[in-house]
Amino acid sequence: MKQIRIVLIWLVTLILMVGCNQKPKIGFLMDNLSIERWKKDKDLFEQKVIELGGIPIIEIANSDPEKQILQAQNMIDQGVEVIVIVPVDLKEAGDIVRLAHRNYIPVISYDRLIKDCNLDYYISTDNINIGELQANYLTKIAPKGKYALISGPKSDYNAYLLHLGWMNVLQPLIERGDVEIVLDEFSNFWLPDEAYRIMNNYFKESNEIDAIICGNDALASGTIIALKDHGKEGTVLLAGQDADVQAVRNIVAGNQTITIYKPIESLAFAAANAAIKISDGEAPSNMNITVNNGKRLVPAILLQASVVNRQNIKMTVISEGFIGEKEIYN
Repeated sequence: MKQIRIVLIWLVTLILMVGCNQKPKIGFLMDNLSIERWKKDKDLFEQKVIELGGIPIIEIANSDPEKQILQAQNMIDQGVEVIVIVPVDLKEAGDIVRLAHRNYIPVISYDRLIKDCNLDYYISTDNINIGELQANYLTKIAPKGKYALISGPKSDYNAYLLHLGWMNVLQPLIERGDVEIVLDEFSNFWLPDEAYRIMNNYFKESNEIDAIICGNDALASGTIIALKDHGKEGTVLLAGQDADVQAVRNIVAGNQTITIYKPIESLAFAAANAAIKISDGEAPSNMNITVNNGKRLVPAILLQASVVNRQNIKMTVISEGFIGEKEIYN
């Protein structure tokens, strides 16, 4: 009998030791990798989770919201302890949050806010401020003129936040009669073809344009092609976002005025760190503000972005190792 008790104690101890040494599985659901920056987010997040002792499980939905829900279920079946998600659709992703919660799994919304659900955490950049940075920079150069606004898709809440930032700066100038908004459209996707289509449609009606603000660099690159087709490249102020390599090359060439450098490394590391802490039963640190997602005040981290122009390329994206100098100038 005594020997049986010893064996049982040994087995319980062994089970507890195995449980304690088990690495937490962290799920990362992503929209797509068609835009350059998302590949960096993926690699950095994966690297940090491994460094912190976790096992990253990553799925790419290729911009299909239904597929993303199925991927979430698959992750849950694999035993993830936390799900980090770049939502394909701001509202449909709420189903993923509800699904995760039924399985007692917390969810971190990454870069894009998931609306109208009991989301646990939100880690992003301050997208209203990014819109203000873009509009402020262009209006300093051209305080008067005809402006075009090309937003991202309505399925991404960031598109609304950026637009709000633009209008915070532009509205007083519009009311004064200094600025006229000649084009204001949301695209269907964050892709170059969308901006090319939108600008070409505009040029069928008018050739007058002084400045264009785009939601990201992919839209800006499509805008540049449309401007070239109409002999206007380099003559129109153009703002983008994400600090893609091609965007920075376009700035050097004089075809794009600015881009916005988002601290992607800090963003990915903050999300990975928060996920690991949650898996350990700890509350993530630095969640010092809340953001209303229409259902609740979500604890959040909002990082600050910065402007990249022709004069400060070396002091920003190059000095921080985001882009190599040879990638830009060769």
